This record gives sequence, structure tokens and C-alpha cells, in this order.
Amino acid sequence: MSETGIPRGFRPLLALRLALREMRGGLRGFYIFLACIALGTAAIAGVNSLSQSISGSIAAEGQKLLAADIRFELDNRVATPEERAFLDGLGHISVSAGLRSMSRLPDGSNQALVELKAVDGAYPLYGKLESEPERPISELLARKGDVYGAIAAPLLLERLGVSPGAELLIGKARVRVNATIAREPDAVSDGFGFAPRLMISSEALAASGLVQTGSLVEHIYKIRLADPAEVAAFRNEAQRRFPSAGWSIRTSGNAAPSLTANITRFSQFLTLVGLTALIVGGVGVGNAVRSYLDGKRSVIATFKCLGAPASLVATVYLTQILMIASIGIAVGLVLGALIPFVAAQFLADVLPVSTSFELYPSALALAALFGLLTAIAFAILPLGRARKVPATALFRQQGFEPSGLPAWPYLIGALVCLSALAGLAVWTAYDRYISLIFLGAVAFSFIVLRAVALLIAWLARRSPRVHSPALRLAIGNIHRPGALTPSVVLSLGLGLALLVTLALIDGNLRRELTGNMAERAPNFFFIDIQSSEIDGFRSVLRQAMPKGKIVEVPMLRGRIVQLNGEDVNRRSVPPGGQWVLRGDRGITYARNRPENSTLTEGAWWPADYDGEPLVSFSAEEAGELGLKLGDTVTVNVLGRNVTARIANFRQVQWESLAINFVMVFSPNTFAGAPHAWLATIIDPQATAAEEAAVLKGVTNAYPTITSVRVKDALDIVNSLLGQLATAIRAAAAVALIASVLVLAGALAAGNRARIHDAVVLKTLGATRGTLIRAFSYEYAILGLATALFALFAGGVSAWFVVSRIMTLPSSFLPDVAVTTIAFALLVTVGMGLAGTWRVLGQKAAPVLREL
Repeated sequence: MSETGIPRGFRPLLALRLALREMRGGLRGFYIFLACIALGTAAIAGVNSLSQSISGSIAAEGQKLLAADIRFELDNRVATPEERAFLDGLGHISVSAGLRSMSRLPDGSNQALVELKAVDGAYPLYGKLESEPERPISELLARKGDVYGAIAAPLLLERLGVSPGAELLIGKARVRVNATIAREPDAVSDGFGFAPRLMISSEALAASGLVQTGSLVEHIYKIRLADPAEVAAFRNEAQRRFPSAGWSIRTSGNAAPSLTANITRFSQFLTLVGLTALIVGGVGVGNAVRSYLDGKRSVIATFKCLGAPASLVATVYLTQILMIASIGIAVGLVLGALIPFVAAQFLADVLPVSTSFELYPSALALAALFGLLTAIAFAILPLGRARKVPATALFRQQGFEPSGLPAWPYLIGALVCLSALAGLAVWTAYDRYISLIFLGAVAFSFIVLRAVALLIAWLARRSPRVHSPALRLAIGNIHRPGALTPSVVLSLGLGLALLVTLALIDGNLRRELTGNMAERAPNFFFIDIQSSEIDGFRSVLRQAMPKGKIVEVPMLRGRIVQLNGEDVNRRSVPPGGQWVLRGDRGITYARNRPENSTLTEGAWWPADYDGEPLVSFSAEEAGELGLKLGDTVTVNVLGRNVTARIANFRQVQWESLAINFVMVFSPNTFAGAPHAWLATIIDPQATAAEEAAVLKGVTNAYPTITSVRVKDALDIVNSLLGQLATAIRAAAAVALIASVLVLAGALAAGNRARIHDAVVLKTLGATRGTLIRAFSYEYAILGLATALFALFAGGVSAWFVVSRIMTLPSSFLPDVAVTTIAFALLVTVGMGLAGTWRVLGQKAAPVLREL
């Protein structure tokens, strides 16, 4: 038996009964609590559900997205007779080719870059090509006389200023656009293209003359198996029988690996933003619990007067908090479950996402766990302080304010929950290193924000005496016991800092792409220049752009297959270096060190070197791959494995957009190997007319050379960046909304003290106008201080990301600073006055009786 006369084994039931009775009055005081938990939970549930929806659709629709059960890709060469015989024996085969080329009008008046896709009569093996008008592919691509049929993306016709039925020149072939592409079944698996699609037949590609020695062509062999379940066995057999083929093999179970990886990375980022919202909301949970328990002081005191131990009091209110948190989590899960369905209506045309409503239990369970841990972690400490309320508080409302730290079990409980929250974030992350950095940054931000709040209070305490009563009262409110300073700075600071960081990163990237980078970058890249064309090509460039600087290098394509004799597929590589091993890379050879790179380690080979094959590797990528001087790199080029030893590392300026390669080999490595040339022309002062002359002159004189105008590519990247930034800002807005909710909760939690202050001051003769000015000054000072912190913290974070991770120039943007300060002042002053307006109308007598 306990001191209450209730057996200890029944105390949880008693706590539950008391908790339910108290909740009969509704959830007043917990609306901010509910909103914070629901918002963060919904963000995490929605992002992970959408990610699983896209990944699941890719897996479920793998055959249609790949247009095959298994896909073999060879770059710059066709399959040998032995390889082709093996592929033919696997099942029904469809052969296609992909490359970039120039399309032009027959009169030479206009031209445009295209992503050319040549298909045979068996395409597609799965899925359906939708066109406008809807006709069989064989009919749309059929040859009539000397003109071949073609199907084009609507964007291509728009750029050339023509309509369906128009004739175009592709290399040496003439094609007629018989339809436009409405949906291409394997577009996602083919990857992102910088130019609109033009689809022709394999016969048209052969007639175009585009496929020459060294041309950058992807030869793709797609196979429909009699038994798709044997796909893994066939893949292993292909690798065993042809270890040096150098082909990239993809199955329907992994139809779009780059898209899947990017979706996973992006969802991790958005999950971390959602976790930020949840953690910021956790501060709101703590404020709401503290405010609620503060209003229950008389009830707690009554419990203690009747003999209830502190542990029973804590259990009663913990039960209430868990029940209310469950409601908030449930609301968040419902909203999160709806997000994929809503997003699918906008993404269905660009991503493989299901448009039917589906639930993703693992994503919802993860979000629920995050929400529950957050609620408990931030509610425990206020509970620990509430148990200190003495029985005498029943008789004197203003006589006791819990102070100091709670008892050690509550501190340990909060620490365990926070540790579990951090561990869960790291365990579920795609890149755990980034997740650890994020958690460290959040913890550091909390510490710094607390220090900022203490600094503001310290400065207010030591500020000189001012003559204005309202300003003097505002300064006193900032540093007095129970001031709102810590809550306001903490709640708004983290959300604003995140928003400033993202805004500065976006602004710097846009400025670099549209300004500095565009000015430094070459005007054009030229691909697939044959050795027999190089002299005449130079003449055309010099005539069209006399002051342009021409740079030309030999270029081959190769895939890294081994590092130090180890198969790269069995090597664990950090995410930052995986792109080097994914697919074919452009490679070159050179006698002298490239002028736009600097040696960081090792030495360059002599100009007449003729020994063991050597390679110069990009220093940053080598670090990601764990390579050192003397290691060996094996690349597959044109079906042959070539092994070279690393002689030196180079610091490559990728942001210059000049000709750069991860690997530069010694000239003897590829002696006699067939290859084409890559060239650029640079003239920052070139006019639009000169650039048009270059494009027209090269395309008309050498139709098989592909010309890429760098400014057009940058415009496409900038457009994609804008779409990405919109999604990121929307996610960051969730964290900012959570901050505003927390701020509202903090203001509500301080209303009792505000009522007491307002009544006393009005009794002493203060007018409502004086109090309004005082509160306005206080909130303005806190908002300005918080904005300054956000600008500093966000500026440092953005500088680190842009200059250290992206290796781009970074600068502070004044418009972001002005917007941030204005927003912070608007939110703090506006919400502060809205929250305290009711306080100013309180009658004095009821409050004075409790003093």
C-alpha cells in the first residue's frame, strides 16, 4: 500500500483515469503542441512516402521504363560477332543508338542541338511510344524515297520555328517530322538530356554518316527474355564470358539507377529539413507543456495536499502528453499519406510515380517514431520541473516559480530520447556523414542560440538608462526573470537561419551560372571532330570569330573497371566519388600538363615518355576513391582493358567549364587508337551575330560535328535549378512555419506573467499606449537580434557549402539580408502585439487578489 491508500500496482490505472478526466475540458493550450508535432511528422512521412512511391514505381514498372528485361550498353563501338551471338541467344532483341547531333533546316537558316535516338523495328519491347498523331512507329519512321521518317519532341519544332511535316537535315540524311512525341516509354532510363529528342530509324542513322571513328555513340541492346526470372543469371553469365567487354548492364529491377539515387539523396535532404521542423517544433512542445502545467499549478498543489506523490503527478501529465502527441502524430500521418497522391498529380508527366492512393507503412512508421521521440524528449524536462510545485502553491498563485534543473531521472530520460532521435536520423540516412554534420549543426545552433539569448539579456542589463519610459520598460522585459528572450531567439533563429542559408546558396548559384561562369566559360563546345576535318574546322572558326581562342584535345571514352586490380563493383565508395565509376568517362592523353590545372602531388611525365602507361588523376576525385600515387587504374576503352599507374594528382577547376578530364594519360597509352577531337572556342567579347555565324558555319560545313552553345546549356541548368530551389524553399518553409508556431507558443506561455505586469503597471498609472509601445520595442529588439544571428549563421553556412563543397565563389547578398530583417520584425512585432492585445484589457482586481 502507498501513502494514498492505493496499491502501487494500480497507480498507472489511476494516473490514466485522472488524465482522462482532466482532458474532458478539451485541448485548450495544446493547439501549438499539436500543430508542431503534426507539421514535422507530416513532412517526414510525406517526403519518405513520395520517395518510396517513386522508387516503387521504378521497380514495379522496370520493364516498361527500361523497355526490356535486360539492357547492355556499349559506348563508341558495336558488339563483336561473339558478343552479338550471345545477346541474340538470350531472347528477343531490340538495338538502338543514342548520340547528340545537330539538326538543321534544309536552307541552312536555322539549326538546333538534338538528342538523337535511332531505333529498329522491334522497339519498344515493353511499353508504348505515344505520339501525336497516334500511328505505328514503323509507319512514322518509314523511308519514302530519299526522305526518312522522324518523330520529334515539340520543343525541337518550337526552337526551329517549324511544324509537323517539316523536313530537317541530320548529318547527311534528310528526315521528315511525321509526329511529335507525347510519351517515350524508356525516357527515364535513358537519362537526362540537354536537348530535345529526335527519334529516327537505324537506317536513317546509317545514312546520316554521324557514326564515325571516335564518335560519341551509345549502342544499346535491349532484350526481352523468355523467362524474366533468369535475368540475374544472364547478367552474371555475360560478365563471366566477356570480362573485358566494358559494357554497362542494367536490369529491369534497376531501370533508372541515377534517378533512384538522386531521389534518395533529395529525399534525405528533405527528411533532414522535416526533422529540423520537428526539432524546432520540439521547442514549441516544451513551451506548450510548460504553459499547460503552469496553468495546472493549483491542480498539482491539490493533488499533493491530498497525499499524491510527485511520481503520480508526473505520470498523470505524461499520460496526457502522450495521448495528445498521439493525436498530433495521427494528424501528421494522415497529411503525410496524402502528400504522394497530391504530388503525383503534378509529377506524373516527368517522373514514374503512381497516381493512385497508396500507403507506405515503413515511411509512416518512421515519421511516427520521429514524432513520438521528439514529443517525449522535449516534454520530459517541463514535467520534471512541475513535480517541484509545492502544496502551498494552492494558496498563492504568484509565489512560486520552479527553478533549477529537474531531478536526474528526467535529465537522463531527455538525453536518452534525444540520443535515440539522433541515432534514428543517422541510421536511416543515405549519407550518414552528411546526417552527422546536420545533427552536429543543429546541436551547435541550439547552443549558439542560447548564447545569443544570454548575450542579448546581458547587453540589456548593462545598457545605459534611457529617458523613454516605454523603451526603458522594453529593455527591462528583455533581461528580467522569466523573459521571453530565450524562447523568441531559439524559436525563430533556427528557421530563419535555414531560410537564409538556402536563399544565399540559390542566389550565389544563379549569379554564377548567369553571370561569372557564363563570362568565363567557352562560347561553344564541339564534339566528334574527325582528324581529317580538324584543319578545315579551324578555318571556319577563325573566319566566324576571328578573336576567339581555339582549344582542341583528343578524346576517347572509357569506363573504370578496376582500381589496383579490384573490380570497382565490389569496392565501397563514398557517395561523392561514385559518379566517377558510374558509366563511361571522357579521357584524353597529353604530352604537357593542361594549362587550367595545377599539380598537387607527383610529377608530370617527360614530353618524349615511352614507358609504362601513366595517368594523371583529379586530386579531389582521387581522394574520394582512396587513391594514392603509384596505384593502378584499369579502364576499358573500345572493348580493351588498359592499365596505367598514377603518376600525379591535379587540382582541376571544374567551375571554369573549360576542357577538363578526371584522367589524362601519357601519349603512349593509346598510341594508334582511333579517336575524335573535342574543341572549344572562347571569346568573352563575341557578339550574338558572331556566335550565330559560328553555329551556322560549322553545322553547314561539317554536319557530323556537334556544336553545343554553353549559354544554352547554362540556361537549362538554371531552369532546373529554379525548379529544385522551389521544392527546397517549400521544404524550408515547413521549418519556418514551425518556428512561427513555436514563437506563438512562447508568447502564449508568457501571457500569465504579461497579465501580472500589465495590471501592476496600469495600477501605477501606465497607459495602454505606453504598454503597446513598450511591447513593440521589446519585440522589435528581439526580432532584429534574431535576424542578425540568422544572417550571420546562414551566411557562414552558405559560404561553406558554396565555396568549400561546390568550390564556387561565394558572396553575401544584401537583398537577402533586408528581406530577412523585414520578415523577422514583421513576425515578432506582429505576433507579439496580437498575442498581448488581450493582456492589456485584463481587469486588475482578480489578478491583484492572487498576489
